[in-house]
This record gives sequence, structure tokens and C-alpha cells, in this order.
Amino acid sequence: MLSTGLPQGAVPKLERPGPLRDRVYGALLELITTRALQPGQHLVESELAGHLGVSRQPVREALQRLSTEGWVDLRPAQGAFVHEPTEEEADQLLTVRTLLEAEAARLAAAHAGAEAVAALEELCAQGERAVAADDVDAAVETNARLHAKIMELAGNAVLAELAAQVDRRVRWYYTPVARQRGRQSWVEHRELIAAIAARDGQAATEIMRAHTEHTRKTYHEREK
Repeated sequence: MLSTGLPQGAVPKLERPGPLRDRVYGALLELITTRALQPGQHLVESELAGHLGVSRQPVREALQRLSTEGWVDLRPAQGAFVHEPTEEEADQLLTVRTLLEAEAARLAAAHAGAEAVAALEELCAQGERAVAADDVDAAVETNARLHAKIMELAGNAVLAELAAQVDRRVRWYYTPVARQRGRQSWVEHRELIAAIAARDGQAATEIMRAHTEHTRKTYHEREK
């Protein structure tokens, strides 16, 4: 266990090329959204720099950017801390997610062919295997990939852009309830894929709306 509380192997490798500050930002954002860095955790520049193998300057710049975007709180005389989302923030984000995803499901039902449906079914199978193995990280990642695939099948660039803006935060909120949602989440995915395969836009919309609302409700009822 590292001194900042990061599990061994949790620190992502910095990809090259690209400005160092951007790569450090991406690494820290990944650690936050996967909750390797927990909400409320103190972020010490020198320790993060050591873990990432960089100087403190790009870490400081990344923390400033993450603060601007609401991922990190900078407190005078105390330092940087991972933001702790309020229930209201979560509710607003997950409500917007429901609107975007429901429309994506409707459009996907109109556009998806047999190959696309097969891809969705394979992702669903991967998610079911992750749940069976109690692999929360894999379940969260596969869940994100499945929803991203549905958004891609919707074929609406503006909708996809808006969804991309909330995607990381959705993952942030979903991670702590992924085990609780468990198998039921993937049962709902199966129902959704069946509606898309049947080109039933209305059913796909209703199933996706109920599916995302279940996640929102579970988040608010989670054990804190």
C-alpha cells in the first residue's frame, strides 16, 4: 500500500507523447473516477509526484485544472482534497444521464443491425462474467463500454458529445453501487438489448429510463 492509500498497481502509466501536465491530469482523473483516490482524500503534491515519476509542477497544474472542473477541492492552508459529491450533485447528474441515455436507446433501436446487437450481447456476457467473479472494476468498465456502444449506435453526434461530458462522473457515482446493483443491472441490460434488437424504440426508451433510475435510487440508498 502506498503512503497516499493507493493500492499497488493502481497508478496508471503516463502515456506519451503529449504535454506532461495533460498526462498527469489524465492519470489523476483516472485515479479519482475509479475511486483509487477516495472522495475526501488528502492529495499531497510531493507524494503524487513520486508515484507518477514527475516533478511537483505538473501535479500542481493538474490539481488546479481538476479543481476548476469540480473533481478536487483546494482549501486554503490545508491543501488539495478529492471532492466529496453531495446528494444533490449526484441527483442532478444522474437525472441528466437518464434523459441522455433514454434518447440514445430510442435511436439505437432504430439504427442497430444484427452485428451491433451481437456486439451488445457480447458486452453483456462480459459484464455477467465480471459480476459472477465479483470483479467490480471489470463490471464497472464493461457497463461503461456497453452504454457507450448504445450511444454510438444512436448516431447523434451532439447527443454523444453531451454524454461524454457526464460519462466519467457517471462512472464515479456508479462504482460504489456496482456490487449492490450486481446481477440485476445485467438482467436489465439483457431486456434493453432485446428491445433494441426488436427495433422497439418505445420499449427501449422505457427500459433504459427505468434502468438508469434504478442506479440513481441505489446511489441515494447506498450505505455511506
